[in-house]
Amino acid sequence: MTPAIHIESVHKRFGAFNALNGIDLSIGQGEFFGLLGPNGAGKSTLINIMAGLLKPTSGSLKVLGYDVHSQYRQARQLLGVVPQELVFDPFFTVREMLRFQAGYFGCGPENDAWVDEIIESLGLADKANTNMRKLSGGMKRRALIAQALAHRPPVIVLDEPTAGVDVESRQMMWEFIKRLNRDGHTIILTTHYLEEAEVLCNRVAMMKQGKVVALDSTANLLNSLPGKNLRLKLSSEAMPAVLQALLKSQDQNSFTFALTEVSQIEYVLSELKKANIIVEDFQLLEADLEDVFIDLVGRDHA
Repeated sequence: MTPAIHIESVHKRFGAFNALNGIDLSIGQGEFFGLLGPNGAGKSTLINIMAGLLKPTSGSLKVLGYDVHSQYRQARQLLGVVPQELVFDPFFTVREMLRFQAGYFGCGPENDAWVDEIIESLGLADKANTNMRKLSGGMKRRALIAQALAHRPPVIVLDEPTAGVDVESRQMMWEFIKRLNRDGHTIILTTHYLEEAEVLCNRVAMMKQGKVVALDSTANLLNSLPGKNLRLKLSSEAMPAVLQALLKSQDQNSFTFALTEVSQIEYVLSELKKANIIVEDFQLLEADLEDVFIDLVGRDHA
């Protein structure tokens, strides 16, 4: 089957700066794929190349088999991109903007039912006839997501889609996006909310300094870090010296220990008891995607 996105040896230089340094990546049709990395890793540059807004210095990128530059019209028809920036036309209402966007891709009045469905599913029904410039920031974000979907593209790229969106709106948006994915749409997500990527994405690529440093299923990435985290709330901010080697982080009297085996729990609790320190709360946590991210990308870039 033709990949939804196929990236081969993509480099992008801005003068002496290498924003992308040889990206090779293939995303299958119907995947919910996470593209993660710190600021400056090259994610937005890659998305701009995907959308045809930038030309790679070398290499190629195809959307469902169509080259984004030599076959731009076909490739762009198949792609919907939600940008980070709140960019909108201030002269249109929400519904007018969506109909105009769909018309740009050749969709006529027969597409109006889909536009209505998007408006309803993203909680924009009561704002459908409101001018874009009168919407709140969160509503503008939802309207931009709707705009990317207006021509019903099979491949959808979401670049930080939930930035500035309240919890209720976020849940509504993800339910709709998950439904689109179940219906066969390919979803590519970049986000700094790593818990979102952990829950939603089947497979994840992590980028650092213009390179892909990890590419695997979310489950395999989570299993790549052995051990568990023990989080304790203690009666004292002091910590016995013998436990310092296991200490991962501290926030006042809340301590997180990195354990390589469960038997170390007994050792930690025993040493705290010897020091007459009372355990007020106790949590045993599995490694999450944030732990994997920090381990692979490094704290200095997170």
